[in-house]
Amino acid sequence: MQQNEQWSSRIGFILASAGSAIGLGAIWKLPYVTGMSGGGAFILLFVLFSVLIGLPLLLAEFIVGRSTGKEAISAYKQIAPNTKWHWIGYLGVFACFLLLSFYSVIGGWIIQYLYYAVTGVGSSYENGYEELFNQAVSNPYTAIGAQALFLILTVLVISRGVQNGIEKMNKVFMPALFILFVILIVRSLTLENAMEGVSFFLKPDFSSITSESVLYAMGQSFFSLSVGVSVMVTYSSYLSKKESLVQPAVSVVGMNLFISILSGLAIFPAVFSLGFEPAQGPGLLFIVLPSVFNELMFGQVFLLLFLLLFLFATLTSAFSMLEIVVAAITSKNPGKSRGKMAWLMGAAIFIVGIPSALSYSVLSDFMIFGKTIFDGADFLVSNILMPIGAFLISIFVSFKMKKDLLTSEVVQGSKSLHGLFKVWFILIRYVVPLVIIVVFLDVLGVI
Repeated sequence: MQQNEQWSSRIGFILASAGSAIGLGAIWKLPYVTGMSGGGAFILLFVLFSVLIGLPLLLAEFIVGRSTGKEAISAYKQIAPNTKWHWIGYLGVFACFLLLSFYSVIGGWIIQYLYYAVTGVGSSYENGYEELFNQAVSNPYTAIGAQALFLILTVLVISRGVQNGIEKMNKVFMPALFILFVILIVRSLTLENAMEGVSFFLKPDFSSITSESVLYAMGQSFFSLSVGVSVMVTYSSYLSKKESLVQPAVSVVGMNLFISILSGLAIFPAVFSLGFEPAQGPGLLFIVLPSVFNELMFGQVFLLLFLLLFLFATLTSAFSMLEIVVAAITSKNPGKSRGKMAWLMGAAIFIVGIPSALSYSVLSDFMIFGKTIFDGADFLVSNILMPIGAFLISIFVSFKMKKDLLTSEVVQGSKSLHGLFKVWFILIRYVVPLVIIVVFLDVLGVI
């Protein structure tokens, strides 16, 4: 039986799914990883892996959700009753809960920076935005307060449901992302020596590629699409049976790649023009970019626009993380209000995330296996839970689901997709699991 919650249109589903995928991965992480991994050659590998790994996995999650019309846990249980396969859903819910607990900390940093941009606080620091960043993350009160504000914004949207909440916000946020990026790119490309940054970002130099950067490219494509935690199972469960799954999957991957390219075109020309180091690391956005904008005419305006864009992208990803948790809880408690469950789960995530928020202040000396609480939570989700989830999903879909059902879901909307189905099935059954194993073993230091 299909759930009561539904997307009002295919475009609403596509924008919401793309919003889930486009967040810290595309705007914050991709530029700094690219800067540390040689530029253009890394981007080329990232694109290839997004198409050959991310797309098949995304379509697989779409099939599980839409074919059952149920959220993650119930979907796996319906397809494989009286088995343990539904634990894939529990794994996804737990991963999203933990992911949002530290993701909201970064969302809080963005809110703090928005305040700094509006008030011009950054210019008062002697060492610029590096000192400001250290101040922002090391103050326990502002870090926790900003984290709470970010989660409140997320809960307000999720509590309103699919059409009135997630879909309505994404119809505003996603077009705004593109518009703001175009403004930033135009400004960035008009800077002196901007083409050096464009060349670094888009011109492949394979001499700079190592086995480690190849694996980074695999991981980046894999994690940037939100696959492996069954978010897209829950999202696709709200999609009409009449809609095609292939077109939304291709659209989401395409939009994610497009935003990733736009973010690089907005960042690297400015970085090279003003003599900054592209291999800055995680501080590329929070330290270098504000410094870059600070030196431009109307720089504070452009910085404010960029931070608004970054907050939008981060919120759209947060929506999907909280949605899978709330959907799982409400499905088990049909009499409970979605709004109450959203606020309850939001409060629980906030409490769990407090140690991560304090990882750069009062808990900075507390280490788990040599990592701060923030880094430890990030490592657990990104490098352990998500690869395991994606591997299990690829095995479940290709071995446990009936091939006739898979075929009907993939070719829905166009019988000409039978050839594409054969390619997808080979990728999801053989190629995707093998690649995930390689990435996972590398993360664990086995290879």
